[in-house]
Amino acid sequence: MSCTNCALSIHKYLENQGVQEPKVSFMEGEVQFDLPFEVKKETLIKGITNLGYKVRGQEEAAPQKKWLDNNKDRAIFCLIFTIPLVAHMLPGIHQIPGMHVFMNPYVQLGMTLPVFIVGMGYFGKSAWNSMLNGIPNMNVLVSIGAMASFGYSLYGTLIGKGMEFAYYETTATILTLVFFGNYLEDASIESTQRALKDLVKAQKVMANMIVFDENHKEVLFNVESDTLKVGDLVLINSGETIPMDCKVLWGEANVNESIVTGESVPVFRKMNDILLGGSTIENGTVKAYITAVGNDTVLANILKMVKAAQGEKPPVQILADKISAIFVPLVVSIALATLLGNYFFAHNTTGGSIGFGESMLRAIAVLVISCPCAMGLATPAAIAVGLGRGARNGIVFKNAKSLETFKDIKQVVFDKTGTLTTGHFEIANFKINEIQNNTGQSPMNEADFKALVFSLERYSNHPIAKCISGTWKTNNATNWSKIEEIKGLGIQATDKEGNQYWAGSFKTLVDQNTEDGHNVYIQKNNALIGWVDVTDQIRPEAKEVIETLHKQGIHTILLSGDRKEKCEAVGNALGIQEIISEQSPSDKLEKLDALTAIAPTAMVGDGINDAPALAKATIGISLSNASHIAIQSAQVILMNQGLKNLPMSLGLGRRTYETIKENLGWAFSYNIIAIPVAALGFLGTWGPTYGALIMGLSDVVLALNSLRLFKKKLV
Repeated sequence: MSCTNCALSIHKYLENQGVQEPKVSFMEGEVQFDLPFEVKKETLIKGITNLGYKVRGQEEAAPQKKWLDNNKDRAIFCLIFTIPLVAHMLPGIHQIPGMHVFMNPYVQLGMTLPVFIVGMGYFGKSAWNSMLNGIPNMNVLVSIGAMASFGYSLYGTLIGKGMEFAYYETTATILTLVFFGNYLEDASIESTQRALKDLVKAQKVMANMIVFDENHKEVLFNVESDTLKVGDLVLINSGETIPMDCKVLWGEANVNESIVTGESVPVFRKMNDILLGGSTIENGTVKAYITAVGNDTVLANILKMVKAAQGEKPPVQILADKISAIFVPLVVSIALATLLGNYFFAHNTTGGSIGFGESMLRAIAVLVISCPCAMGLATPAAIAVGLGRGARNGIVFKNAKSLETFKDIKQVVFDKTGTLTTGHFEIANFKINEIQNNTGQSPMNEADFKALVFSLERYSNHPIAKCISGTWKTNNATNWSKIEEIKGLGIQATDKEGNQYWAGSFKTLVDQNTEDGHNVYIQKNNALIGWVDVTDQIRPEAKEVIETLHKQGIHTILLSGDRKEKCEAVGNALGIQEIISEQSPSDKLEKLDALTAIAPTAMVGDGINDAPALAKATIGISLSNASHIAIQSAQVILMNQGLKNLPMSLGLGRRTYETIKENLGWAFSYNIIAIPVAALGFLGTWGPTYGALIMGLSDVVLALNSLRLFKKKLV
């Protein structure tokens, strides 16, 4: 696809076929959609082919590269014939022996014909297909301009007045320069995709697969990573790329995970640690077994989310799309008005009519200088660079709207456990009641208490529960007849004798006269058996992140279900401006609703309890080590398992929106200025040539401006 109108054509066709939610990215040359059961993929492929596009991957064998199959080859081919046609018009050139031959109209026709055939084979075919689909694209303008000048010149040649009607060089230069412009645009767009392409390359590597011979000895086979299956064993040496997500069975290594997390400092990995596919072993050797392949790997999911986001249209693009849809018919009408207006009303310096030839040149200049692509490219180019820079730094945006929405964020809400703190707990203390339920019964011994707590907490994904169950793991676990996790409270279970147990917060206690401030209270039939305390550390980067947000004028809020004392200790240590504690998941949801009503609000969280609030916030931001449901609910994921890149993600959103505005400003200004300049003849007799050159460069300007996003300061 060469422009937004191409994408609109395919989008319209797919919608007419009953396809749900098509997302077409002309920059990527991809379309994503939900395929209804009654719609066959083969029908869609045939329909898209009939529109004049190729569907990749449909060839039975690897296709041979065709001659003149890309804009660079077409531009070079056309240039060979165009240079002599243009050169003969230069002052003094006729003094060179043999140059007079290029003045012959039939020679000019012969030189122009190959260029015209190649040009119409590409632009003409695309233009015709786009008109059949009801959304004429930019190639309609180029085709009309080239056909007008070629037809006018051919008519003059056939009636014997070739010298008076000689505009063959106009035809050739239009087609050649537009091919060159398209080639430059292709190259510029490809550079905006470079971060994404780096991720794609990281997916395709060679791997040392371990197999065992008949003597049970290890044998290595060098295989392509995409042939690996879950459970395969691999050997990864220093300097090699990890082929797929896997788990370390043996060995230790320092791993560079920057391709996924954006963090260039190597991380130490040992037995039972997870290795992310696409990362690189900087030093060390490990044996590992594959845990995920293909589309199930972390890297593949990042690519999937980034590509889906590229297909999304942020609100700022809607106006540009509406204008692009009517742009070509509007320009054709302006060109026709230019032709008639100049022919009947314009005069030259001597007061006479400028003639049909000059009027036609001005109309052609209007056609070729106009650029609907610029309006269509303005947003996708900036979005591609923004998403690419984010992915390269471990920031994954699930949709393009999030990038734009970041500009409005005025306050950031943080969960405490696992977000502002590391979530890596250690058991600090525990106590077993001396007398239980005031019955005089003997207290539970330590081994039984630990086994009971483990039996309850192993069913929870909360970081505190994971810490306790991991530390007190035992084979002497209780088998429950019923057990469930109640959000914001804890774990409730019933044993086979009908006794009811709780492992939960202070809110679960029936008798709240007991000592407050502990993490987990254990009860049996509403009688307190004991309690457990754990310690958690504040993330080392948290204070700097909070300070950076304050410098940017962003209000910070701590919203947690934890006790007031613990929340205030963390909040005050970090300098958070507002602290809201002891909130259930429903309380968090109501609070988020109230906060977003005051100002656009981002929520950062990592637990199951945070999922509703993440979905409710203006933008939900999840950490990569968050629970699955929290990641599903968030629009933005920070892949470095911490808050380090939060200010960068906010800055990237704002800078991307600024770039989109700059691009759209350029695109609209360019067309508003260029079209009248061409229509009024300010470009002279070389108007079509200048127009084609300027049009080609207009898209390059947008791409280059978008590429500045890779270097802009974000924080």
